Amino acid sequence: MPAANDNPITKAELADRVPDVVVITGMSGSGRTQAMHVFEDMGYFCIDNLPPRLILQLAELVGINAGIGRHLAVTCDLRSQGLFDELQDAIQMLRDHEMSCKIVFLEASDEVLMRRYNENRRRHPLAMPGETTADAIQRERVQLASIRECSDMTIDTTRLRTSELRAKLLVAFSELTDQQLMDVRVFSFGFKHGMPVEADIMIDVRFLPNPFYDPEMRKLTGLDEKVSTFVLENPKTKEFLDAWFKLLDAVMPGYVAEGKPQLSIAIGCTGGQHRSVAIAEATAHYLERQSYHVSISHRDLPRANRTATGEVH
Repeated sequence: MPAANDNPITKAELADRVPDVVVITGMSGSGRTQAMHVFEDMGYFCIDNLPPRLILQLAELVGINAGIGRHLAVTCDLRSQGLFDELQDAIQMLRDHEMSCKIVFLEASDEVLMRRYNENRRRHPLAMPGETTADAIQRERVQLASIRECSDMTIDTTRLRTSELRAKLLVAFSELTDQQLMDVRVFSFGFKHGMPVEADIMIDVRFLPNPFYDPEMRKLTGLDEKVSTFVLENPKTKEFLDAWFKLLDAVMPGYVAEGKPQLSIAIGCTGGQHRSVAIAEATAHYLERQSYHVSISHRDLPRANRTATGEVH
């Protein structure tokens, strides 16, 4: 059996597959807001509750047809035949302007929709005075039948977790891999300046040999080659990095599978000047090689440089 990545989809093929405009509609309470958040994470220009007649105008305004690779996602509240006709006209106008469009329809069972409204203590937006939630759901289902029939993708969220809905939309509408969609922030810090509260993963590297005790490296940082070589080429560091990278290989796919849009990895030493900086840089470079979208920063490096006057780091 061939491996799953033996025939990867090329970037050009992904770009051709992804439409210029995605219209998200469906049953109230079926997950339209969650779907919109996924498109925001994918980098789409997103607008909620847009009348269909304004789609073309907005697409032109934000440069969808300007050849810059931008995409638009909108939610439309299509509860009347008039709005359905509007959408059909809007799609035709997009095509006339050489823009592609796909409709995503979200639905769920009556029981699940009723439970969601009860849990959120919200009134169904279609419910008339004296009308039950069940009656409103049934009326909305009838009104949306025609748009459901012409949709390009129908997703039943009855038994879907948010991460599963995200995965379905990413497969269908993203030009990026799952790894590239997760924003990974790697940063160094010094424990003596306070532990970071925003970290999802935090590792303490104070057990590694400290360049601070070498007078030639005391006022250098982990960004300097001499310090970086001292830290990274140490046998103890090599043993640690081998285990650390294996741990990342084990946990990172799980975060991706859960649909986590952002992940913060904090690496600390005493002052945030030498060891943590070198290890953070090595970590970021390793994750970049695995096709993750990585940003690197050093929280306490400016402060550490100013205070490197004899304190224990």
